[in-house]
Amino acid sequence: MLMMNVPKGTGDYGAAKWSQDDFKAHIEFMHRFNAEVKAAGELAGAEGLAPPKDARIVKAGGNGEPLVTDGPFAETKEFLAGYWIVQCDSAERAYELAAKASAAPGPGGAPLNFPIEVREVQSAPKV
Repeated sequence: MLMMNVPKGTGDYGAAKWSQDDFKAHIEFMHRFNAEVKAAGELAGAEGLAPPKDARIVKAGGNGEPLVTDGPFAETKEFLAGYWIVQCDSAERAYELAAKASAAPGPGGAPLNFPIEVREVQSAPKV
């Protein structure tokens, strides 16, 4: 799993302040990247996520009812913006894909080089 993390700010995406051309170039890059990984037969799924200001933390109350609070993480420095599930032959290939995604263009076309966490999705243990 390739998890795209972006710096925390006000709980909204900094891209909301970019020019329309910069935002369009960023989204076009993401579409091209997704198409490339899909064409290689490595894309199992990908999604962007709503900003943290729209997230909620839910836990079970005493009777199992949902207790909902604003979220997501009051003290975090970064937040998860989206993810890709990829099926690669090696960790090195996953790292290559993560580096490419990290270099998505930002304002003025400069690479953002935001962190991409790479983590293997594990199967449930057999019981």
